[in-house]
This record gives sequence, structure tokens and C-alpha cells, in this order.
Amino acid sequence: MNTIKKIFDFYVEGFRSMTVGRRLWALIIIKLIVIFAILKVFFFPDIVSMDGRDTDEARANFVGSELLDPGRDFNAK
Repeated sequence: MNTIKKIFDFYVEGFRSMTVGRRLWALIIIKLIVIFAILKVFFFPDIVSMDGRDTDEARANFVGSELLDPGRDFNAK
């Protein structure tokens, strides 16, 4: 248990004494927010909920049909 505490303290102290690293971590977090939040909204629409598939059963049927016949057009009913 003492070894685990030493490893944890090593990383905690390392992150506390960072100067340039904090800016790099901030940049990484900003990039992840851009990738997952903004780009997802514009480039990856929720295809399962399109075309009036409001119930769980309708969405499940759509997913099942896409797994069995993946060549269909998404906009075709």
C-alpha cells in the first residue's frame, strides 16, 4: 500500500509543479470539447431519431434492419 501512495504522491506533485504543462492540458481539453461537442452536432447527426422514430420500438427496429441490411439509404422509410 505504501508503494501505491508513493506513486500517487509522485503524480500529484508533478501536476502541481507544472508550468508549461498546464497550458498544454488546457489546450488538450479545449480541443476535446471542440471535437466531441461542436463537431458532433454539425457532422454526425442522430440518424436513429430521424424520420419520426419517436418510440424505443421504432428505433430498435431501425437499428435491427440496418444491421441486417446495411446498404439501405438512411432517408428512405
